[in-house]
Amino acid sequence: MKSFLKYWLPILIWIALIFIGSTDVLSAEHTSRFLVPFLRWLDPPISFATLTSIQLIIRKLGHLTEYAILAALVWRALRVGIVWKSPISSPFWSALIGSAIFAASDEFHQSFVPSRTSSSKDVMIDLGGVLIGLAICVALASRKVVKEKRA
Repeated sequence: MKSFLKYWLPILIWIALIFIGSTDVLSAEHTSRFLVPFLRWLDPPISFATLTSIQLIIRKLGHLTEYAILAALVWRALRVGIVWKSPISSPFWSALIGSAIFAASDEFHQSFVPSRTSSSKDVMIDLGGVLIGLAICVALASRKVVKEKRA
């Protein structure tokens, strides 16, 4: 139970947060309500086109970040207590495939939310985030192995 709470519960919480973010709560209309005034406060003469571009960039970076975190959490959980027999079933590939499936299902979910749109481009951005998150995990794990060999 302690292992579940430490490794799997954070994944379930993160997935729930992503799911909630895919509803009307974090639609472009709602995020612009606090983002636009903040950007206007920073730069009062900012143009509407610039505001729109900045909001789009921030929203896409959100996709990238949330899926990098998801992939890192899944990778972390899969590494604990499991002996992987083949590279195909490694934590890297399992986290990549699992996160990709969730990214696609999240976009499918958004297709049913009137204030949201479903986009294959967003799935690709999500996959980019997954790869970034997993690359960071692998780099940190490799660094740890090198340090252990030196000691």
